[in-house]
Amino acid sequence: MQSAAWRRHLLDHHLSPSTSAAIAAFRSASQPGLAPQGLFGADGARCMSARAPAVKGSGHLVRKGTGGRSSVSGIVATVFGATGFLGRYLVQQLAKMGSQVLVPFRGCEDSPRHLKIMGDLGQIVPMKYHPRDVDSIKAVMAKSNVVINLIGREYETRNYSFEEVNHHMPEQLATIAKEHGGIIRFIQVSCLGASPSSESRMLRTKAAGEQSVFKEFPEATIMRPATMIGTEDRILNRWAQFAKNWGFLPLVGGGSTKIQPVYVIDVAAAIVNSLKDDGTSMGKIYELGGPEIYTVHELVTVTPTCGDEYVLICICEGKKRCDHDWVYDRLS
Repeated sequence: MQSAAWRRHLLDHHLSPSTSAAIAAFRSASQPGLAPQGLFGADGARCMSARAPAVKGSGHLVRKGTGGRSSVSGIVATVFGATGFLGRYLVQQLAKMGSQVLVPFRGCEDSPRHLKIMGDLGQIVPMKYHPRDVDSIKAVMAKSNVVINLIGREYETRNYSFEEVNHHMPEQLATIAKEHGGIIRFIQVSCLGASPSSESRMLRTKAAGEQSVFKEFPEATIMRPATMIGTEDRILNRWAQFAKNWGFLPLVGGGSTKIQPVYVIDVAAAIVNSLKDDGTSMGKIYELGGPEIYTVHELVTVTPTCGDEYVLICICEGKKRCDHDWVYDRLS
């Protein structure tokens, strides 16, 4: 210890006055508790976009680099529902353009693990929260300038109703984003067909959620995607699995219902493009549908079932029993 101190003394003695002053300044700044605000520590700003003053409605983001995930897009996005079907594709596209993505999750720590490999080290940040805990929601929004809500339900559960998930949750997120003061973009993903006068209770709650978001955050952007299809979708895969297991596929009303499926990657691209624009998408609603309209019967006929043959059973309204008795024997 004495020899090390003696070497430092000799080094300081032979250095020029300007160099010695610079070293002294560096040592004083390196002492615990004397770190300049914003340069060191967990609470300091990691990049300009994380601490830059945000003007609501301006759409201004600080960008660095030539593009790609090693650049800085200026976007620090909190993506609620990122562990779902659409979420994985949205996180991938945000990370690809150099954005930092905060991923709130409420289940097992393994649920967001597949998202971390989509970005550089520290670019995808999973954060545990609870949707009924306001403080945890504020914590996952604290460092963000963009909030994207993908949370939604097409069915109710014992713990979460349509009203809580599709209406009250978006309203709460928009309120917290408004109080935050630094959120410059808020995107709410709803559902095609959302309307207060819809016969579907799910679509009515979706419409109520949209109205609540606009009331709290008028600059928000609403996306209404149609039925999304992709590798992990919940429509074609379910049809294929049902046909594989039971050898038939029921079609209510003869499969005459029309749908306009849209590719999930295109929906994610639309969300990202709305963040790249000059603010023209703020305060607007966009309905996202695919290029073609199909009946359920037409779409079922192209559903892959791994080479297994199956029979289409048409169930007409008003019929109490199907014409194919072997179906009941198979299900019994």
